[in-house]
Amino acid sequence: MICINARFLTQRITGTQRYAIEISTHINKYLLSNEIFFLSPKNVLHSRLAAKLQVRTLGKFSGHLWEQMELPIFLKKKDNPLLVNLLNTGPLFYKNQVITLHDLAFLRYPHWFSRKFYYFYRFLIPKLSKTARKIITVSEFSKKEIVSLLGIPSNKIEVVYNAVSNKFKYDPHQEKDDIILSVSSIDPRKNFIRLILAFKRLNLPQYKLLIVGSENKIFSNSEIRNLIKEVPNVEFTGYVSDNELLKLYQKAKLFVYPSLYEGFGLPPLEAMACGTPVIVSSTASLPEVCGDAAYYVNPYDEKDIARGLETVLKDEKLQKELTQKGLERVRMFSWEKSAAKLLGIIKKLL
Repeated sequence: MICINARFLTQRITGTQRYAIEISTHINKYLLSNEIFFLSPKNVLHSRLAAKLQVRTLGKFSGHLWEQMELPIFLKKKDNPLLVNLLNTGPLFYKNQVITLHDLAFLRYPHWFSRKFYYFYRFLIPKLSKTARKIITVSEFSKKEIVSLLGIPSNKIEVVYNAVSNKFKYDPHQEKDDIILSVSSIDPRKNFIRLILAFKRLNLPQYKLLIVGSENKIFSNSEIRNLIKEVPNVEFTGYVSDNELLKLYQKAKLFVYPSLYEGFGLPPLEAMACGTPVIVSSTASLPEVCGDAAYYVNPYDEKDIARGLETVLKDEKLQKELTQKGLERVRMFSWEKSAAKLLGIIKKLL
């Protein structure tokens, strides 16, 4: 029997939750209902998906309290089945489990995070990493970080890539608007302050810089909201639905992702799938993920970000080349292949 920690169904969807949802949905296709159980607290936000996965809700608590107390108690009563955690955490006092670490940003750059978040994860993740039977991560870059920062043997870590949902697709009939789009949670590592300063430097009144994403309380306070007020053609939309996001990806003339640190970096691939040229940072996992299908900039240099924006916006031939390469690059990543790989890892542990 395999149990999936489906606590992610109680959370709003960002990149890591999307990974958990897609992997779970595709794994569920390969297994019989008596082989796999999805377990969640009762405060489920995504009821349709929960019904599709036949999720069993249990306990009275939610969040970390549910995961650390009620989930392991339930599992021990069921003869300690293999538990698969897809979202960075897992129950500390349960050994028959697989954990997924998307990145180690909190260890590499602790000042980006709230003190409460940093100290909790600094305590939890090293211990989980040592006791878990296997660690899944989402890129070779993150695998190297886990080896380096946690001292975990590389043969204990397996890479299972992200991919793009089928809902993000190219519409060749969609006309492009004068929109420069960036999508991510609003936190320091996403580097939006330098992006806005670079956009301001270019003085492009005909363009709108649209920043899509929700602000997460786990991160340190940012000056981004004050900066947005200073530049009239910068708009912060907050969280949007997938349908709205699809339209923005398709309409944008350019997608830019100047992140300082990524375990994978899914939004650039989503933009590529929608036929939008992409500019990304030349750091962390992004060159591994984007290959030759993106234009690279130094994320620590706002002048270089501005140069990249100007170069791609002025060169229609380059835009078409990036669009075509992006559509080809996306096909290298598949949820079906990733789910099959994870399932193979799981079956070896049974």
